[in-house]
Amino acid sequence: MKEYMTQQVRNIALIGHSGSGKTTFTETLLFLSKATTRRGTVEDGSTVTDFDDEEIRRKISINTAMAPIEWNGIKINLLDTPGYTDFIGEVIGALHVTDLALTLVDAAAGVEVGTELTWTRAEEGHMPTAVVINKMDRENASFEKALASLRQAFEARFVPVLLPIGAQAAFQGVVNLLERKAYLGPKGEPGPIPAELQAQVDAYYTELVEAAAEGDDALLEKYFEEETLSPEEIIRGLRAAIVKRSIVPVLGISSATMMGASQMLDLLASLAPAPDDRGPLTAQGPLGEETLIVSDASPLAVMVFKTTADPFVGKLTYFRVMSGSVESGMTLYNMRAQSEERFTQLFAMRGKEQLNLERLHAGDLGAVAKLSVTLTGDTLCAKDHKLTLQGPVFPQPLYSVAVYPKTKGDTAKMGSTLTRVCEEDPTLHWHPEPTTHEMILSGMGDAHIDTVIRRMQGRFGVNLDFRTPKVPYKETITTSASAQYRHKKQTGGAGQFAEVHMRVEPTERDTGFDYVWEVVGGRISSSFMPSIEKGVRSVLEQGVIAGYPIVDVRAAVYDGKEHPVDSKDIAFQVAGREGFKQAFLQARPVLLEPMYIFTITVPEEFTGDVMSDLNTRRARVQGIGQKGRKSIITAQAPLAEMQQYAINLRAITQGRGTFAMEYSHYDVVPAQMAQEIIEKSRREREAEP
Repeated sequence: MKEYMTQQVRNIALIGHSGSGKTTFTETLLFLSKATTRRGTVEDGSTVTDFDDEEIRRKISINTAMAPIEWNGIKINLLDTPGYTDFIGEVIGALHVTDLALTLVDAAAGVEVGTELTWTRAEEGHMPTAVVINKMDRENASFEKALASLRQAFEARFVPVLLPIGAQAAFQGVVNLLERKAYLGPKGEPGPIPAELQAQVDAYYTELVEAAAEGDDALLEKYFEEETLSPEEIIRGLRAAIVKRSIVPVLGISSATMMGASQMLDLLASLAPAPDDRGPLTAQGPLGEETLIVSDASPLAVMVFKTTADPFVGKLTYFRVMSGSVESGMTLYNMRAQSEERFTQLFAMRGKEQLNLERLHAGDLGAVAKLSVTLTGDTLCAKDHKLTLQGPVFPQPLYSVAVYPKTKGDTAKMGSTLTRVCEEDPTLHWHPEPTTHEMILSGMGDAHIDTVIRRMQGRFGVNLDFRTPKVPYKETITTSASAQYRHKKQTGGAGQFAEVHMRVEPTERDTGFDYVWEVVGGRISSSFMPSIEKGVRSVLEQGVIAGYPIVDVRAAVYDGKEHPVDSKDIAFQVAGREGFKQAFLQARPVLLEPMYIFTITVPEEFTGDVMSDLNTRRARVQGIGQKGRKSIITAQAPLAEMQQYAINLRAITQGRGTFAMEYSHYDVVPAQMAQEIIEKSRREREAEP
């Protein structure tokens, strides 16, 4: 693939609901631009961008895939993103390095759940946006209804620029409103504008010209004076308006039949922002903030937006050259890892195909293999001019499972493989949970986790089972209590003797364990102080009432007895351990459970249902806010009741609700529930071999 300068590059993220046709759309544009010789289909698993085994099996996109297209001297870097909400991290990464969010909408369905969620992400990133109303040939397709659903769902000025001629089986072609010309059939042959559309074309054209004039002050002045603009001026004004986000162009096509696709590519090449159209970037340098112009002449800054790990291909790192330029063979500096990385060979990735490149200019996207320490979100720069850019901000995981190896061989490989897949996907986290002795894998939902488990099996040969994690409860006390324990053992020779008098007291939450020595008068030699503490600490991890760790307790040894011959370290360990247990049981012990703050965003019409559901989960609603047509509910709830909430909320809100969760504190479990947990724990311990 040849080199393209900054003004010749267009970086476009395809976003939208799952099934809106993003992958078929990409396939059509690749074929139309002669990048491929045949069009693959999602149904037979032959598309360029859905090449992962899981994508082929599920027939949905799971990963963001690149598809560069060359069209009329312009390089259009398409990023085909997943539409299913569990894979939102892939969308966030793609939006961070592109300059236009192209939202695909099904002409029959209109705005759907995935449309809303991905649109919100684009809005948060202040992304210029355009809309393709796709599948105009589909039964029940309606450009007008789909456009109305957009205007109802989002606060934006939607301006048609590619108007479909007919719909459903009668879909014949499109009208390019900039040219006021009709193009008919899959080949886009010029033809007459249907008489019944002429008035609509004229009205939309006037709206287009007005929108273009408003995009540029000089054009607005000319339009007031002459009441017209040249085609070049309209394009210039519309492009400026798109960058300012004052308009959202709308294009009606059918990617499956290819009708309108060629004209749409022409419009994308002329209207989509180039990388330097959106203004300079802000980076952190050694002396503070630096402003970077998107130019080859600026200091080098590269942003990594995706990494993939494969046991055969190795590690692939996808990046955007934010400023400066890179060449094959260059050595760059990783700011996070404080380490150099060598770019041996640059690639343009077309699905899984690697197209060799020698140089990438400012604003372009590429990939490189076998970097050793670089991860998603890292900045790479010149070592003599260190810079750090803000990387993509990914949401915290919302759904967790406990994973278990199926065989001993899987045990050896599990940890390293989990690390590799989590490096590949920043919305995945894993950690060992010391309280429950489980390995916890967390992601965005059940489909996300299931995909990862299958990928580990297929790609790395690691087989895992998974189940709902145990809740990491803790044990503590609510009052002070004292106990004394005498350990006496005679076995014929030297015996064992120790007597310990101990008091336990509750301490402030999150203060852990405190050990105090109050023995006076030498009743117990101070040499046995660590022995008693060791005995007590042996109980802290395994608990007393239900097998959970003990926290926020002070153990004070205030008296006891020893024997001049039989008292020894092991005797005082036993006495300390058993004395602590007895005192703990008398101090009104309770279970503590983790509490989280949930911020739940739902359409207004689901607010009542969500609130009712929260009431059944022992949640305490702390406030309800409003943002547009969405309600934002803040609630505090125990983790035990919310482990499946990602699935539950999706069911309650038809997939339109989202939430974030953040750990708050530990709180006392209600007595009745605590008794059930204690009984269950006792039965499990009795059943252990």
